[in-house]
Amino acid sequence: MFGTGTPPGSVSPARRQIKEVKETKTTINGVTFPLPGEGPEQQLLKPNEWSYCDYFWTDKKDPQGTTSVAGFEVLLQKQLKGKQMQKEMSEFIHERIKIEEEYAKNLSKLSLSPLAAQEEGTLGEAWTQMKKSLHDEAEVHLKFSNKLHSEVEKPLLTFRGDNFKKDLKKYDHHIADLRKQLASRYGGVEKARKALADRQKDLEVKTQQLEIKLSNKTEEDIKKARRKSTQAGDDLMRCVDLYNQTQCKWFEEMVTTSMELEKLEVERIEWIQQHLRQYTTLRHETDMFNQSTVEPVDQLLQNVDPAKDRELWVKENKTGEVRPVDMDI
Repeated sequence: MFGTGTPPGSVSPARRQIKEVKETKTTINGVTFPLPGEGPEQQLLKPNEWSYCDYFWTDKKDPQGTTSVAGFEVLLQKQLKGKQMQKEMSEFIHERIKIEEEYAKNLSKLSLSPLAAQEEGTLGEAWTQMKKSLHDEAEVHLKFSNKLHSEVEKPLLTFRGDNFKKDLKKYDHHIADLRKQLASRYGGVEKARKALADRQKDLEVKTQQLEIKLSNKTEEDIKKARRKSTQAGDDLMRCVDLYNQTQCKWFEEMVTTSMELEKLEVERIEWIQQHLRQYTTLRHETDMFNQSTVEPVDQLLQNVDPAKDRELWVKENKTGEVRPVDMDI
């Protein structure tokens, strides 16, 4: 006959109650998020702005689906891609300059042609003036190519030099280190949670054995097991507190750094906009009779909007707008 205690192998009412508590949060790659539909709805940090700081909290699978890519890494890749696009734009302008220089060279050469040089009278004078106009036009195109180099190609090429990538690496290492600390803290929480479960189980078993007199355990043994269980509970609370502190630090740095990257992207777009508009200005000066070829470019450049660009990019690349929350014990 068993005594009045809980039968061996069964779960005590208190433990059963703990197990039946509804989970409202989940931890993914060391970061804790609320489950869908649980808790109050989170408000965006910068509503109506499509800010980086609101949409890159969740990790996502890489194209091969083998590893996870942190949302912050997606932002860094955006910066690196922007640097590459800027370099390619500079290369494009360089090719444009070569074409312009070759054109100017050929115009100048043609202006020296002896063809029809013996034409006489007023027609001869008009013909000579027409050939001279080719030389003048060549000078205009050569001046245009020189200005393209100094006012468009070079600024695009030199904007944010080699140190830019080094600065990005600093951001990367800083945020990555915080994620590593967070993962370590989460490991500590899991270890402490397991230790508490083991201590609670040990206390329960000893209590049952004493109640049904299957062991010579004394009340002192029970008190000792209870103290260890209490200590394990305290350790878990400490580990959870450290985890939450670390996650809070990561959260703050993510917001600050992502907004800095957002600012850098606005600066890049506005810098390129400024110098491409300089291209169209020079083009107008070079050939006022051919404005129709650059007017669409002018219109599009006037409509360049970093905020709209960011909105479109964020919509396509965002990894998750649900922000982390403190872990519960």
